[in-house]
Amino acid sequence: MIKLSVILLTFNEERNIKRCIESVLPVADEIIVVDSFSTDNTAAICSKYAVRFIENPFAGYIEQKNFALSLTSYNYVLSLDADEALSEELINSILEAKQNWDQDGYLMNRLSNYCGKWIHHSGWYPDRKLRLFDSRKGRWGGINPHDKFMLDKNSKTGFLKGDLFHFSYYSFEEHEAQVEKFAEIASRSLLVKGVKSNPFKLVYKPVARFLKTYIINRGFLDGRAGFVIAKMTAKASYLRYLKLYKLQSKNESI
Repeated sequence: MIKLSVILLTFNEERNIKRCIESVLPVADEIIVVDSFSTDNTAAICSKYAVRFIENPFAGYIEQKNFALSLTSYNYVLSLDADEALSEELINSILEAKQNWDQDGYLMNRLSNYCGKWIHHSGWYPDRKLRLFDSRKGRWGGINPHDKFMLDKNSKTGFLKGDLFHFSYYSFEEHEAQVEKFAEIASRSLLVKGVKSNPFKLVYKPVARFLKTYIINRGFLDGRAGFVIAKMTAKASYLRYLKLYKLQSKNESI
């Protein structure tokens, strides 16, 4: 059986971290928590478990996750966010993978809870994520804040049964604040990547995102939550390209 390192990233996650740690205990051979200097009880809660608690300045989601990878004792890694937890079925699937590891990485479905409601549509499910992998076969990449583990070319990928539970937002206000925060991060990442914004995109992108979320991805089947998610997805797109437009306009005027 392979040995498995579990990586958890935290910043003020006192309401989530206990659930997350306890869900990975059955599969972990070591648990590493990389914390961005939390000011709540995150550290105190982690101290009750056999985890390595490392504080590191936050330079970005991709950068923090690659830093965490450098701390692992084992090549095989399960990486979760603190607001995630393994379902019982997923725990069993990971245990089976540990017994018979035959892929470079494994995908799993993520099921999100939005303000107390499980979301089965809206483009939020199955929301497949590659979170179990051989760390020698890739690195974290993507565009902040939407990181993803990128396997090397020609790598083999399997699929695990069971859901990765994601406790996304506890209130609409939380969601709104996160949209604002992520739009700021994403706009700067897009600027670095050379992506351009314009007035047409400020109209087209949000409308397209709303229609995709609510109609194409059947968000209407999630009831009121589905409408709110579609509306916030559109707002996130608008803010991302608005902030990018302002950044590029500022750069062009210098």
